[in-house]
Amino acid sequence: MITLSDTSLDDLVGLSHKIGAADMDCAILGEGNSSADLGDGTFAVKGSGCCLGTMGPEHFVRLYREPIVALLEQDIPLDALQEHYRAALVDRHQLRRPSVETVFHAMALSLPDVSYVAHTHPTAVNALTCAPEWRALLAGRLCPDEAVVLGPDSVFVPYVDPGITLARCIRDEIDAYRVRWGSSPKVVYLQNHGLIALGGSATEAFNITVMAVKAARMRLGCLQAGGINPLPEAVVAHLLGRSDEHYRIQQLAAS
Repeated sequence: MITLSDTSLDDLVGLSHKIGAADMDCAILGEGNSSADLGDGTFAVKGSGCCLGTMGPEHFVRLYREPIVALLEQDIPLDALQEHYRAALVDRHQLRRPSVETVFHAMALSLPDVSYVAHTHPTAVNALTCAPEWRALLAGRLCPDEAVVLGPDSVFVPYVDPGITLARCIRDEIDAYRVRWGSSPKVVYLQNHGLIALGGSATEAFNITVMAVKAARMRLGCLQAGGINPLPEAVVAHLLGRSDEHYRIQQLAAS
């Protein structure tokens, strides 16, 4: 069993409790999953069927990251994934199954500046990801704080089955984002599915989640008021280039 001797795991448990709290409306029952890089080539990911709001250290599964990332290049049926997950377990006596989404967690944790991943299904966000024009509704930034916390743009992934297929689609869209923007994204929107927050710290992953939820609520309000009016891209670029905003980004992620 993983213990809380690792600060990163301690932070992961705390992050999971916060994003799984009932008043957050981000995940109920066994929805969503979370993970953290443990700094030694391994990572911890939520066990399948566990509840984020009540996670303990015993509900996480520790795996070697590279063998899981390598699965992206293999054609493995969904039903056979757990066999490959078991081969990558740090503790071969572990009985708990890791989340079916383990592949995209391993891939995301291999990105520069990403140490924590929080995947949730917020009601406000999914009210938009399930809409016909979901990309257009979620595109852009409505206000300075959304730009500061979520970055210049988002990643959008069309609906596909969970598992390796979804992980590949996320990887490809993140690669395209990195080519365009020169950095890793902060937020990924999954059509008819939910939200992924990519943080350098547990605090940043939480901040991304709550800001994405607020941004979704703002958009729903804008639609009722006549339409969505995002900031021009040039304004967003100006905001993100300001030294005071760079300082605020660092402070928010570390607080």
